[in-house]
Amino acid sequence: MSTPAVVSYAEPDSSSGSGFSLILLSKSNPVFGCYMFWTSLLVLKMLVMSLLTARQRMKTKTFANPEDVRGGLEVRFGDPNVERVRRAHRNDLENVLPFILMSLAYVAAGPNPLTARLLIRIGASARLLHTVVYAVIPVPQPARGLAFLTTFAITCFEAGYVFVCCLKYI
Repeated sequence: MSTPAVVSYAEPDSSSGSGFSLILLSKSNPVFGCYMFWTSLLVLKMLVMSLLTARQRMKTKTFANPEDVRGGLEVRFGDPNVERVRRAHRNDLENVLPFILMSLAYVAAGPNPLTARLLIRIGASARLLHTVVYAVIPVPQPARGLAFLTTFAITCFEAGYVFVCCLKYI
């Protein structure tokens, strides 16, 4: 087992002008390694959402563009299955991207390693669960709402933590 990397921020370095130690954003930092794993998984999930939308369009023969229509089919909008997947994908764009960006800033701020890894794991898992209960196997509320609020609360906490850590630099 390798020794953990230093996970606290350094005082501003006159040579780099950076307020944070670069070792925090290294594979040797287990918190950053955790972040990279879960971020990769979330990005792959978001890419799969595009394929899931295409699958639903093919399955229901619902095409939004005239150039996609062949064989006497017409342009159609509003299929509930296609729209559900599209809404889930849009929800990812609105929530996963802020979570990924804020988690990176949070890791760079040098939080408690155990807390950081738990928050990243729980937040990413909640987004995966959100997709399952929204687009794959629709489940009645409050399942989707709880999954959304979990990641939302974690993102807000991380933003607050980074904000407080960085106040001395303004």
